[in-house]
Amino acid sequence: MPGQQIQTTAFILSRQPSGSDKFEQTIAFSAEHGVLHCLIRQSKSAKAGARGEASLDLFDEAEVWLESTNQGRTWFLKEHRLIHRQAGIGRSYEALKTASAIGSLLARNPVPDESREPVADLLRTSLGALAAGGRPDIVWLKTLYSLLRDEGYPVKQQWWPQLPPADRDAAVQLLNQPLAAQNAGAESVSQITRSLESWVAAETEIRL
Repeated sequence: MPGQQIQTTAFILSRQPSGSDKFEQTIAFSAEHGVLHCLIRQSKSAKAGARGEASLDLFDEAEVWLESTNQGRTWFLKEHRLIHRQAGIGRSYEALKTASAIGSLLARNPVPDESREPVADLLRTSLGALAAGGRPDIVWLKTLYSLLRDEGYPVKQQWWPQLPPADRDAAVQLLNQPLAAQNAGAESVSQITRSLESWVAAETEIRL
C-alpha cells in the first residue's frame, strides 16, 4: 500500500547524518505543512532529482515530493526541483552561523498553521539578506523581533520599556531602517540583542 504523499515548497533548515549510510536527516520548513522531518537517500541515483537537479543544500528553497509511511512523522524525499539557492551565505562564517540559528529557531518551535505563510516570507527575506551580505548581527535581531511581534508576543509592551533610553533610540533605527542604511556599532547591536534574548528566555516558551 503506498504511503501518504505531499508536494510542497520548502526551505532546508538543517542536514545531518541519520546513523545509516543510506540516508541523511534533513529538517525542512513548508508554509503549507510547517516543520518536516525528512530522510534523503544517499546514493548516486538520489543525489539529483528526476530532472537532473543538484542535491539539496542548506537553506535551499525547493519544490519537494515527499512520501511517509508513518503518518507524517518522517518523510522520504522522492523528487525535488530547486527554486532558489542562497549561495552567498556560505561565503561568510557569521552569515552561515546566523542562518543556522534562524533555522534552529523554526525547527525547535511550533509555528501555528495561520502563521506559516508569513514565517516562510520572513525566512526567505532573512536568508536573502544574509546571502546578499547584510550584517548577520542585525539580520538576527530583526528576524527575532519580527517573529515575536508577528506571533503576538508583547515585545513592544513588555520588552521595549525595559530598554534604557539610549538603547531605545538605537533599536528604533535597527528595527525600522533597511539593512543598507544601518551603521550601528557591533557592541550596541549586541547589547540590544542580548536584552531581547533574555526577555525571550524569561517571558516566553520559545527555545532559542
